[in-house]
Amino acid sequence: MIKVALPKGRILKEVLPLFEKAGYDFSEVLKDDRKLKFEMPDKGFVLILLKPFDVPVYVERGNADIGVVGLDVLMERNTDILNILDLKLGLCRISVAKPKNRFFELKMGLKVGTKFIKIAKDYFEKKGLNIDVIKLEGSVELAPLMGLSDLIVDIVSSGETLRKNGLEEVEKICDISSYLIMNRTFFKTRYKEATKFINKIKKVVE
Repeated sequence: MIKVALPKGRILKEVLPLFEKAGYDFSEVLKDDRKLKFEMPDKGFVLILLKPFDVPVYVERGNADIGVVGLDVLMERNTDILNILDLKLGLCRISVAKPKNRFFELKMGLKVGTKFIKIAKDYFEKKGLNIDVIKLEGSVELAPLMGLSDLIVDIVSSGETLRKNGLEEVEKICDISSYLIMNRTFFKTRYKEATKFINKIKKVVE
């Protein structure tokens, strides 16, 4: 069977209809929000639901053959997988944001709160700035308001969360969408199955 790793949350609800249009009906995973592994022998698939940052790890190590994950996770994780196809789902961006009405100047020693350590460091290093990156797991918007950081680097969709917390975007780092990824060994050893799956998904996306 083909093992597919999908991220729990908003992206899952976007990617399942896309798969269904391609001929893969995995809608049963929505019937039980606590179950994490779904075996579908009649369809030839096993689906596992993971936190987004774990998806490329399972795919890289072969515990999943195929996965769907955001570009932000791929940039942050830097795992050895095949980045197959932009699914054009989960569209958002990673941006630098600051408190409104606070003077902003790019300079050395800025404190930046984020869960995207690598992305933030790479971005500011390209600008020639050595910054203090503070790893946060949640409520990133609170960091500059409480004086923990000068700025934040975070995912922005509509920008409403920033506005409600007195923040505003300063610069966009990059656009983000969800990608179909694949284990390298699976692609080589089960090439026909892999390309059949890819082509069906690609036809729907395009």
